[in-house]
Amino acid sequence: MQPSHRKGSHSVFSIYLHLVFVTKYRQKVIDDSMLQTMTEVFQRVCVANKSKVIEINGEPDHVHLLLDLHPDNNISQLVASLKGASSRIVRKQHSERLARFYTKPVFWSSSYYVSSAGGAPLERIKQYIDGQPGVN
Repeated sequence: MQPSHRKGSHSVFSIYLHLVFVTKYRQKVIDDSMLQTMTEVFQRVCVANKSKVIEINGEPDHVHLLLDLHPDNNISQLVASLKGASSRIVRKQHSERLARFYTKPVFWSSSYYVSSAGGAPLERIKQYIDGQPGVN
């Protein structure tokens, strides 16, 4: 997949984020049904924030997301929205399964991983900037 550029009213941007959310206590609770629920929730939250889910997948104790981020977003606030909404809905729709693992209303660990993704390697960008004509 080639990164694409989107346009805002006063900007052109290409911001891709790789996010990883881990279940509380790394419990292996995520199944295909939960992942499908999360996918729907993540897509709704991203649309509401002018962003897009490019890819989502996971394992029983964590999920990976690749997002096309709109620059109006604060990353930590978007993460809080993604985790909060998905936790609330997953706990509601999959309460029987989760009751075997959690006695409190929890789902995600409070931590997360985020990394920029796509675009040119840093060394190439540094060379490009270094090669620009100086100010005279």
